[in-house]
Amino acid sequence: MNIDIKEFFADLGAQFEGLQGRHPGLWPLAPRLLCAAGVMAAVLVAGYFLYWSGQFEEQDSLAQQETTLRDAYKSKMAQAINLDALEAQQQQVNRYVERLEKQLPSKADMDALLSDINQAGLGRGLQFELFKPRQVEVKDYYAELPIDIKVTGRYHDIGEFAGDMAKMSRIVTLNNLALSTDKDGTLSLDAVAKTFRYLDQDELDAQAKARKAKKKGAKKEGSA
Repeated sequence: MNIDIKEFFADLGAQFEGLQGRHPGLWPLAPRLLCAAGVMAAVLVAGYFLYWSGQFEEQDSLAQQETTLRDAYKSKMAQAINLDALEAQQQQVNRYVERLEKQLPSKADMDALLSDINQAGLGRGLQFELFKPRQVEVKDYYAELPIDIKVTGRYHDIGEFAGDMAKMSRIVTLNNLALSTDKDGTLSLDAVAKTFRYLDQDELDAQAKARKAKKKGAKKEGSA
């Protein structure tokens, strides 16, 4: 079928003539179709910016939350599967901590422990030339008491004394060991014996107060 292009466009253009003042329902087909397409495009654009764009953003946010929740679920599921093993491991750690705690004396036990150290040396036939406790050093969770000691005696007796320190029911370590021979041939051991104890409640309260003051000072510096 032959179509005259020129006549087609002329007829199409004629449909757009004389539309002013006429009801859109009485317009020819081409103007009505073009108007309907324009209205539809305007509705789609307005709907996207006024309604659908927010839904798309909400959908993306919910998709990210879903991914996060899935990862959290997988992590918790893995923990649940290994729960028995984790509980057994926790109990083992708790027993180890309790055993270590029993080796730490309280503040009231320190005098007895210092006496035990002194008696251990005397029991090996050693002579104490120096036995001087230093100032207590308070750490985060415990207090450390260094003791400067110097003992003289035979080599094997000094070795047995060091072994006795390691076997004590409370934790005692020998540090900065230095052996020397005196003029009369006896052996001297200079060392720093360190023992540890619990912090009492006053010391714990003082630490908590210091940490609180430090945080408050840091906040003031940050806001300045």
